[in-house]
Amino acid sequence: MTIFGISVVLLLSQLLLGLINGAFYAVLSLGLSVIFGTLGIINFAHGALFMMGAFIAWMLLEWLGIGYWPAIVLSPLIVGAFALVLEQVLIRRLYKLDHVYAFLLTFGVAMMIESLFQNAFGSAGKPYAVPPSLRGALDLDFMFLPYYRLWIVVASLVLCVVTWFAIERTSLGAKLRAATENAPIVQALGVNVPRMMTLTYAGGAVLAAIAGVLAAPIYSVSPHMGTDLVIVVFAVVVIGGMGSIKGSVIAGFGLGIIEGITRVVYPESSSTVIFLVMAIVLLVRPRGLFGRTS
Repeated sequence: MTIFGISVVLLLSQLLLGLINGAFYAVLSLGLSVIFGTLGIINFAHGALFMMGAFIAWMLLEWLGIGYWPAIVLSPLIVGAFALVLEQVLIRRLYKLDHVYAFLLTFGVAMMIESLFQNAFGSAGKPYAVPPSLRGALDLDFMFLPYYRLWIVVASLVLCVVTWFAIERTSLGAKLRAATENAPIVQALGVNVPRMMTLTYAGGAVLAAIAGVLAAPIYSVSPHMGTDLVIVVFAVVVIGGMGSIKGSVIAGFGLGIIEGITRVVYPESSSTVIFLVMAIVLLVRPRGLFGRTS
């Protein structure tokens, strides 16, 4: 069966693959939005933290024999601890400066992290096996959907919902949002604002590391695995609206689906369609689809 000369089976297959890519876009852009929306930091090191999450999971397996399920907890905690130190030593000095300073600093940090991992492990990708409990595939008649890819979509949705709830519907999230508006008043009310800022940056890093562990069995674990992806994710954040959690989630999944459809309709533009959408959105709504107007 075809629609406008396009195979329905092929179209549905690419829609599902686009949804899986969108899951990665959503989780990564979510971490970026949390950091920018609360700290005002353009964190270009996000891709490097994503890579660290995948590499630490690989090291836990290869060196200590620790499998996927413990690694999806341990690896983000290790990356989060690294982010705590990074924020306290470097990032917090830039909160009152122009955004460009944080961008340049985190860009430099990302380059250093990637260089360290490249010197230690080389540029070749490292394989990471799918956990035994998630092997196999679901028969959808028109395609076989691997259980692991289905797990990625479900896990990403859960992460997005939990993060949104924590920021928008809890007292801790309310204090954090208040601190971004007027930190001195919140500090005067007895809230330790610097500690909240540190934990927020670490929380964004944890989200990036979880995405890295999820990606490890699909992509080769390499020092450069986050470089190209983070550029796309920045575009997703801009489209959704800088600092908007809802915008990041909707734009992430939506753009993944658009990318999948484009691979069927016009494959030559599949690698640039997200940036085309970004240009159109910025022309119509410069602050993004869900960006704040003030």
